[in-house]
Amino acid sequence: MSMSILNNISALQAENALNSTQMSLNSTLQQLSTGQRINSGADDAAGLAIANGLQANVSALTQSAQNATEGVGMLQTADGALSQVTTLLNRAVTLATESATDTVSSSQRTALDAEYQSIQAEINQIGSNTTYNGASVFSGTTTNIFLSDGVTNSTVGANTSALSSLGLGLGANASNTLSAIANATATKAVAVGGKTYTFVAALSGAANEVLIGGNTAATLSNLAAAVNGGAGAGVAYGVGTTANANVSASATASTVVFTALVAGVAGNAITSTTTDANQGFSNGGTLAGGAGTSGLTTDASSQAALTAINAAIQTVADTRGQYGAVVNRLQAASNVMGTQQTNLTSAESGIMSADIGQVTANMSKYTILQQTGIAALQQSNQMQQSVLKLLQ
Repeated sequence: MSMSILNNISALQAENALNSTQMSLNSTLQQLSTGQRINSGADDAAGLAIANGLQANVSALTQSAQNATEGVGMLQTADGALSQVTTLLNRAVTLATESATDTVSSSQRTALDAEYQSIQAEINQIGSNTTYNGASVFSGTTTNIFLSDGVTNSTVGANTSALSSLGLGLGANASNTLSAIANATATKAVAVGGKTYTFVAALSGAANEVLIGGNTAATLSNLAAAVNGGAGAGVAYGVGTTANANVSASATASTVVFTALVAGVAGNAITSTTTDANQGFSNGGTLAGGAGTSGLTTDASSQAALTAINAAIQTVADTRGQYGAVVNRLQAASNVMGTQQTNLTSAESGIMSADIGQVTANMSKYTILQQTGIAALQQSNQMQQSVLKLLQ
């Protein structure tokens, strides 16, 4: 091989090898400092994509498990409140049983009824003021607990129904008022208690017709008569009209008060097609809850209240059972998600985590190669200087 001073090929080779060694050493040091095998897309593009997908799954499962825990907390709050309601109802059973016997005086019944009314008030208080995370627990709406693994989604519904003494069949009968804006006109109608009553100028004999009177008071009286199935003011309504099974009615000069007769009947809604200002009635809304009991003022009403209280206790027990079933489902889902989270984390770690033993060995190797590379580069540079001896 001829001697040349224009290019130092051995030095170039040593420099290239040293640069490669330095890059490998830098990568090894980065893996040691982060504990990760993949620190950029250049390290392993496919592995990074898989690992990032697994990390997203783990994040979704972690939060879903927390969602399930919060759902369990809300339902346990509701169950605890209902447990107290059961205690109150058990006391009400004692009061009603005591008041139902004729050996109790009227003044004693008054005292018993006062405590019974306070129990109803406390049940209403529990229903209104029991909250979880600032929201009412007994809202009467379905609370959906969202669960996801990042790919598939599902919801677990918890229907925390409204809680009140009236809703449990206790307390005074539910009622609502339909107010008159003006005297109704023909073809207008009002729906109440599952029936629609149509106002007419002259009766045709059809069922549920209400004759329009000479003024608002007369028309309202005819409507109340139709609802109650009574005689009314003369021939007030169609001959096929029968008493409404769900509500009763009481008319004044400008309103009709509807009172529920049966608890829990969906047909207790009051609506009106006569909502324009010149022709009829405003929308009265709905009867909240249904019929209740009249208290412990007599032995007969006490016996009726005892039946209603026992039914309320069963209703509360059924509701608590439903809550318990949802709690069990959420806890089972949380356990499954915990197992998934562990397995996915293990899979992600297998892709991303550096083999510390192997990386440590590599660091020793590249450190030695770096030192030998520097020494080789130094020797290559010194070889060119031997040409000077030929000039001496």
